[in-house]
Amino acid sequence: MLRVDWRDWLSRLARLWRGSLRIRTVAITVVLSAIAITIIGAYISSSVSSNLFDQRLKQVTAEASTATTAAQRVFSQAQELSEDVDLETVEDNATTAIQSTVSSTTLIAILRSPGQSGPSLMENRASEGFDPSTLSDALTKAVQQGGVSQLSWQSVAIPRATETTGTDPGIVVGSLLNVPNAGDYQLYLVYSLSDVQATLDFVQRTLIVGGLALVLLIGAVAFLIVRLIVGPVRVAAETSEKLAAGHLEERLPERGDDELATLARSFNRMADSMQRQIRQLADLSRLQQRFVSDVSHELRTPLTTIRLAGDVLYDQRQSFPPATARTAELLHAQTERFEVLLADLLEMSRYDAGAVQLETDPTNLVRLVEDAISAVAPLADEKGTQIRLIAPGGYFEADVDSRRIRRILQNLLGNAIDHGEGLPIDVYVDSDMDTVAIAVRDHGIGMTAVDMARVFDRFWRADPSRQRTTGGTGLGLAISLEDATVHGGLLDVWSEPSYGSCFRLTLPREFGATVMGSPIPMPPDPNPDPDGEDAR
Repeated sequence: MLRVDWRDWLSRLARLWRGSLRIRTVAITVVLSAIAITIIGAYISSSVSSNLFDQRLKQVTAEASTATTAAQRVFSQAQELSEDVDLETVEDNATTAIQSTVSSTTLIAILRSPGQSGPSLMENRASEGFDPSTLSDALTKAVQQGGVSQLSWQSVAIPRATETTGTDPGIVVGSLLNVPNAGDYQLYLVYSLSDVQATLDFVQRTLIVGGLALVLLIGAVAFLIVRLIVGPVRVAAETSEKLAAGHLEERLPERGDDELATLARSFNRMADSMQRQIRQLADLSRLQQRFVSDVSHELRTPLTTIRLAGDVLYDQRQSFPPATARTAELLHAQTERFEVLLADLLEMSRYDAGAVQLETDPTNLVRLVEDAISAVAPLADEKGTQIRLIAPGGYFEADVDSRRIRRILQNLLGNAIDHGEGLPIDVYVDSDMDTVAIAVRDHGIGMTAVDMARVFDRFWRADPSRQRTTGGTGLGLAISLEDATVHGGLLDVWSEPSYGSCFRLTLPREFGATVMGSPIPMPPDPNPDPDGEDAR
């Protein structure tokens, strides 16, 4: 037996509802119209029903009053003509008089009033089809207490005389008759309202059919109007997506002079302006990139000459006077820094030009981290900083460009040494089935939220006046972010003033995969499992 997945259907309907303005507009219009038409139809049906019943009631009570008067006249005249009257004959005459004043479908019953003493001198009489159970005790009591010629009525359900089952609505009108020598009798006239009900049913069917037709018509009109409006909006949305994807030549069709045409013309003017500005910015960016690249290349030749001359002076500094020797040392240090700056500028120009190519190989990241720690060990010893490697295990090789990952680690470790205040630095390596992660955590001065927002900006430093051991160029973290991005990874930062900072590099195991999370939390757990810890 097939089972219906209601949750899947509901999810599809929800997506369809959220994703289509046309469906939402038409559905809301149809539902609200149906509610309004239902309320109006119910009010009209109720008004018609009440009006038909009131009119029929007036007609019935008028006939019943005439019939009661005629019957009582027959009984009174019989008493005046003779004291010894034949009550059966008089009752026949009274019944004939009643029938002459009411419709042929009216049921007639003349019943002795309950609670009277003495024998019953006149038999009860009722039309064929009259059901005494339709007379309620309340109606019988009201007729008895009402007096002669006082009418009382009640709505009842009349069983159908045909073979079909069911009942028809009706009205029973009762009055009291005084029969000479026989006491009080109750006259009941039963009127069927089947014709009124048939009229009401026809009106209700007409209202239902008309209401459904009107709802469908409103839905069709709403669909047509929404299509005329939403169609151009959808075209505008598709054109906007193409513009966002880089197809700057896309434009909206301009037809007519209405509001949509005005929107199309305004949109096209905006697209033209954006295209011009983007091209100008792209041209300026290319000029800037080429300028930086050309300047960097052109400076390498004189810098090489200066470096050679500076090395000669640096090697002979012991024979110079102290002031000259100090000058040779400064020249050597700044020349080295200038070389690093040029190398970083060339690397950034390659990223800006999109000319970076990776050379990925399966690499054990723990071994790579150990090499990076060994490279900065002299700087750490000079600061009195202990670097601890925490590798719980479970890691595997990852497809990375080891040269670029090593450069990221050296930048992060150098910054941690500079800002770590001589406190221990923890380096975490962990992995899961899809990703590997490396985190460098120091316990130094930390950064504010404003500093974290700009920490990857080019040439930006959190504290320019602070003395740096590594003498960076201000491009290290910017290049590290580009190196992580070109691997398809993430470089995140966490920091709090006086609690230190943590930079986390997360990479996919396979090059080209997407990073969905990281096996190392931010900040990392300060108390890892000692059984799986490799601390140094």
